[in-house]
Amino acid sequence: MPTPGRADHRHRRGRSGDGGGRHHVPEEGETPGPGAADSAESKISALFKLKSIGVHFSRVLGGEVYYRTFRNRRGVGQTIGLASSPFQSGDMARDQGIAKAGNGRARKAMTELAWLWRRHQPDSALTRWFNERVGDRKGRVRRVAIVAMARKLAVALWRYLETGLVPEGAVLKRA
Repeated sequence: MPTPGRADHRHRRGRSGDGGGRHHVPEEGETPGPGAADSAESKISALFKLKSIGVHFSRVLGGEVYYRTFRNRRGVGQTIGLASSPFQSGDMARDQGIAKAGNGRARKAMTELAWLWRRHQPDSALTRWFNERVGDRKGRVRRVAIVAMARKLAVALWRYLETGLVPEGAVLKRA
């Protein structure tokens, strides 16, 4: 019985193994969305222009998430697995945290990118929001807040790629 190796892993994920990300192939009769004219490579290079996003993050996010078009911001969160999971029973309604149904690799990358964004984009609106919300508290509060910031950052990056609107206060890399 052969042991599953790296080639089997790439095959299961639908990747070619050439280092590039997955590309959306439109089905017959499917109309491309407004951002479909942009290739995955152009989205990867656009992400790379932002300070704090390096080659690894731009490739992972461009190839795993932003290669497709989304109808709204909730779709971005659901694809990454950072959407909220509500629960209702009678008069009681509560939020159970995030539904981790989504792309785990992209979720981990967005969470790690959120920490880097805080460090390298200190004047951005997202970093200010995080600092106001958390202050100098430690532990679980910071971990929960960084996941919320990762969700907000994913939506901000989606808007940047679709409309060209740089996230508020964010800095581009020097040319």
